[in-house]
Amino acid sequence: METPTEEEMSHILNMYRTMVRIRIFEEETEVCRRDGRIVGSAHLSIGQEAVPAGVCANLTTRDMITSTHRGHGHTIAKGCDVTAMMCELFAREGGTSQGKGGSMHIADFSVGMLGANGVVAAGVPIAVGAAQGIKLKKETNLVACFFGDGAINRGPFFEGLNWAKIYELPVLFVCEDNSYAAYTRTSSVTAGAGPAARAEGIGVPAFSIDGNDLIAVNRLVIELVKKIRHGEGPQFLHAQTYRIKGHTVSDVASYRSEEEVTAASHRDPIIRCGSYLADSGILQDELDEIWTEEKKRIERAVDAATNAPWPRPEIAFADVQDIGAQQWQS
Repeated sequence: METPTEEEMSHILNMYRTMVRIRIFEEETEVCRRDGRIVGSAHLSIGQEAVPAGVCANLTTRDMITSTHRGHGHTIAKGCDVTAMMCELFAREGGTSQGKGGSMHIADFSVGMLGANGVVAAGVPIAVGAAQGIKLKKETNLVACFFGDGAINRGPFFEGLNWAKIYELPVLFVCEDNSYAAYTRTSSVTAGAGPAARAEGIGVPAFSIDGNDLIAVNRLVIELVKKIRHGEGPQFLHAQTYRIKGHTVSDVASYRSEEEVTAASHRDPIIRCGSYLADSGILQDELDEIWTEEKKRIERAVDAATNAPWPRPEIAFADVQDIGAQQWQS
């Protein structure tokens, strides 16, 4: 492998920091969910950090993303403030949606994050619609659409890819294939050759890659983003990864063997990238400092969320599209 340039090394270090930030955020989210400070569902992306980090590092603020129920990593990688995110998970003022959305509805339009989504595959048509708008306005930005392998069995997946290809829309479809659709091994309920083959069947160029190899993800995304910006239409990235934790914080994942999870942990994207950086001349002290800084960052976010006030009652009906005569508010 070629020795990375100083600029490339800086880029990789930034992505490594993003992965560390995601990992620590998710670990703290798990702690806060278990001790009751966070209520409701929380879907962790521990083990999948290389995909959002490698994709979003090559997007601009004007580029947009859509996400899934497992959306914390995408949101962080796109540049959302972690304190606002943690306040949202705590259902407090200062959250990205003033505490109304919670974990599965994180959104931050200021950084181009159009929203996480609790409905499997529902982000696909949203991304395609946003991309249609971009094309109509003759703009140069794009939309990255994240979804899991379970989404490829739902209607919006086929409809969205079909529409994107017909109109050659600027969309990067990113399938995070962690082998499980909630509690079910996806291969047991999926006919055919899988995600990439389905995209190709619709005419969307598809590329499969080890989604836990940050360097490989980054290099491929650079090329795919370039194609999209040059008007070559939608591209499909099939990233094979693995979630170390269960489907939700409360899921002990007894449907997976200990041997399977242990084997997957050896593919940890953060450890692999750390080894790459060390082999490239980065001192361990520098990597350790990144962990220390990000740990403090997330701890400050948790403290802020813990001490933030509850949302004011008078904003309960704000953001509602149509509240009618309002007599039911009294």
